[in-house]
Amino acid sequence: MQHFLVHVRRRVPPGLRLVLGLLLICGGILGFLPVLGFWMIPLGFAVAMLDVMPLYRRGLRRGKALRERAEPGADDRDEDAPGDDAPEDGPEDDRR
Repeated sequence: MQHFLVHVRRRVPPGLRLVLGLLLICGGILGFLPVLGFWMIPLGFAVAMLDVMPLYRRGLRRGKALRERAEPGADDRDEDAPGDDAPEDGPEDDRR
């Protein structure tokens, strides 16, 4: 199977790999018919993942970058958040 995946990665264009993977999965679902087989399902998933995983990783990197960009503003949150046990200076009347 590894040899087949290397061959597909080198010879089949990226957009077509996803289509080929989906066709293999559909053919595997019809595995009870002659010529087709249930072995096509995991092979189809493997071929489709060749195109899906880079998109997934790109999305993870983009999400991480967005979270990191939002992090510096997280320090400016409301200081009187629930659970904040910081002592207060006391009532304002005593400050006169």
